[in-house]
Amino acid sequence: MKKVFIDGSAGTTGLRIAERLAERADLELIRLSEEVRKDPAARRDALNGADIAFLCLPDDAAREAVSMIENPDTVVIDTSTAHRTADGWVYGFPELGGRREMVKTAKRIANPGCHASGFLALVAPLTERGVLAPDTRLSCFSLTGYSGGGKKMIAEYEADGRDALLSAPRLYGLTQKHKHLPEMAKVAGLTNDPVFCPVVAPFYAGMEVIVPLYDVAPETVKAVYADYYQTGLVHFTENADEGGFLSAAAFSGRDDMQVTVTGNGERTLLIARFDNLGKGASGAAIQNMNLCLGVSETLGLVV
Repeated sequence: MKKVFIDGSAGTTGLRIAERLAERADLELIRLSEEVRKDPAARRDALNGADIAFLCLPDDAAREAVSMIENPDTVVIDTSTAHRTADGWVYGFPELGGRREMVKTAKRIANPGCHASGFLALVAPLTERGVLAPDTRLSCFSLTGYSGGGKKMIAEYEADGRDALLSAPRLYGLTQKHKHLPEMAKVAGLTNDPVFCPVVAPFYAGMEVIVPLYDVAPETVKAVYADYYQTGLVHFTENADEGGFLSAAAFSGRDDMQVTVTGNGERTLLIARFDNLGKGASGAAIQNMNLCLGVSETLGLVV
């Protein structure tokens, strides 16, 4: 039986991973009591005693945790931003660019960011296949549920008498310095960061990521997606229209992702829908773990 330790299990992603893995008969969770869960010695022992270590920590704490690991067999899956563009780490999006085989043998896996996951699912296949040039300048609009902001934001949105401004969608990342931008450009093979417009809205979970294009026919993109997404948790849907609408909550509670294309020959919209806590966080982390363990990629996931 494989041993798993979640460093940072009190956070939103860590809690979600722990809940899911507690139902797995093939795994043993290493648990630290509340009294010692932040104790460096206890954490060090747990990290080195684990076959799989999930890091659900702020960036600096994640780097510190990695420095504690001396066991060469411990596989680290880091859900923070700390290592997503770092040398020696595999970017854990198995559906992209042959990464599935890389994840299977990796000891250091960087779990993708939620917004970045949707953007990359839409753009990376097009740069790989030559539909988009590396120097293409793109924009990206991304709508997310408030659970993506962690415990503090969840409490704000669910508080009695909350600020009235929270009852409408709110744009953030106003300075165009969002932490997901480096991975979005690097993994997509772009030489320019996209203009990125992330928006948090008053619903718990779900994401809708949109990339507009000029002068790329929808049929061209559809052909790429249909061929590219044959396995894994990302699937192409020819017509996802919901009576003239596409809801950002359509994949809430699920761990897979839908990509679709709308528009005309002049203006095309690339759209990815998924759960920010699923394929955008804990679901992706468990998918990567499953690949490392050599079990079904979807074991314990909702697809």
